Amino acid sequence: AVGVLAEASLLQIEIIVPLLITAAIIGDSVNYSIGRWTGPRVFQYESSFFFRKQYLYKAQAFYEKYGGRAIILARFVPIVRTFAPFVAGVGAMHARKFLYYNVIGGVLWVSLFCGAGYLFGAIPVVQENMKLVIIGIIVISVIPIFWEYFKARRASAREVEG
Repeated sequence: AVGVLAEASLLQIEIIVPLLITAAIIGDSVNYSIGRWTGPRVFQYESSFFFRKQYLYKAQAFYEKYGGRAIILARFVPIVRTFAPFVAGVGAMHARKFLYYNVIGGVLWVSLFCGAGYLFGAIPVVQENMKLVIIGIIVISVIPIFWEYFKARRASAREVEG
């Protein structure tokens, strides 16, 4: 949406992209720092309204599978994106290594999505149907959440049957 607004000259892309990259890097760095500070203590808590232990375990498995690349890849995976920097902090990933992957991930994520919005924003059909485009973006972004939910239900049903 920011890219589309920049293409329409409502935002200056050369200002907004560096600001968003900076915000993305700082946000994940703070999340990493909180994980490093709280450490394993957080694993002692059971699931609550604000904290789902299963999400933390999913992010941890994702991190263990992909290593440092998980910090980059997690930006593109809902839910995992929230917990991966935290898990990297809990897992005591070296700060420099985290920052390296965090910067690459932040630059890629913001550049890719703002660039795509900027390019697609020039298409007349997109300009004329911006509300539908926004609804489409929202729908596409929640599909992975529903996919994971149904996958988990299916796995749970198999465990009960088996």
